[in-house]
Amino acid sequence: MKGAGKPRAGAVRKAAHGNQVGTGGHGRKALEGKGPTPKAEDRAWHPAGKRKSAKERYAAAAGGAAGRRSDRARTPGAGGGGRRATAHDDTEIVTGRNSVVEALRAHIPATTLYLAARIEMDDRVKEALRMATHRGIPILEVMRPELDRLAGEGGVHQGLALKVPPYSYAHPLELLETVRARRDVPLFVALDGITDPRNLGAILRSTGAFGGHGVIVPQRRSVGVNSAAWKTSAGAAARVPVAMAGNLTQTLTALKERGVFVLGLDGGGRVQLPGLSWADRPLVIVVGSEGKGLSRLVAERCDAIVSIPISAATESLNAGIAASVALYEITKLRAMLREN
Repeated sequence: MKGAGKPRAGAVRKAAHGNQVGTGGHGRKALEGKGPTPKAEDRAWHPAGKRKSAKERYAAAAGGAAGRRSDRARTPGAGGGGRRATAHDDTEIVTGRNSVVEALRAHIPATTLYLAARIEMDDRVKEALRMATHRGIPILEVMRPELDRLAGEGGVHQGLALKVPPYSYAHPLELLETVRARRDVPLFVALDGITDPRNLGAILRSTGAFGGHGVIVPQRRSVGVNSAAWKTSAGAAARVPVAMAGNLTQTLTALKERGVFVLGLDGGGRVQLPGLSWADRPLVIVVGSEGKGLSRLVAERCDAIVSIPISAATESLNAGIAASVALYEITKLRAMLREN
């Protein structure tokens, strides 16, 4: 038969010699699968991923502000030293729609406005955004959990928060020199043991209203200029300087050496405020705490202890009110002396 000696093509498997040729691993990835599922915070579209992104943006903004903050200022005492001093390293956060709007209206030198994502845009939110944009304050949109963290435990933010930088305090003696350089008769208020920021805010407001030149606060066991004080002062904190004394008794002594009379306010004082004979002189009015009044060492530094006549039905006056009454009376007496 024709062709009987030759096998049909393709019918016989040839013997392999050496290594066989494979696929080269072209299908390896398909066999391995896609690997482990990424964490929720690593997925940009996931709520956890959005929160992580918001935190990173916030940390970047906070880090920039911290980098610009000078750490070279010294806290001044009575005898001199640093030119300016920063109160605290941490910033203050004003929360709540009404509080944020009021703070912006008062021209608090805010550094960042935080806005909750998908916030309901009412009139207060629109006004806050408009003022922040007009003043060039950065606006960051963050998730509500981040605002909860900024507001702290029990804080109510209503989708808005405002970062306020640390307050930069003046030096008491430099403040005195500045007032005298303007040829004004110095009038200061010093706080002794007052810890309520609302009292400080009210005193700042009264000091600005009645011609005072500044407020002096001790470095320890005393209130400082924070967001609550800013809010209560109704913008006066932006106009009335606050000086920090490393030691209040030493600062009062230094002021006395420079011709300033120290008057302490106390209900048991022998000198009556109406018709005060020292009104035309450089003065510092020392206001004590409502519970304890003036401390012993501070009272010993006072040139006179002055009392405000009140009705027998009222035991004492609030520290902020007492300072306001004293400032008003001294301002009135100075105006009468100028007219005469």
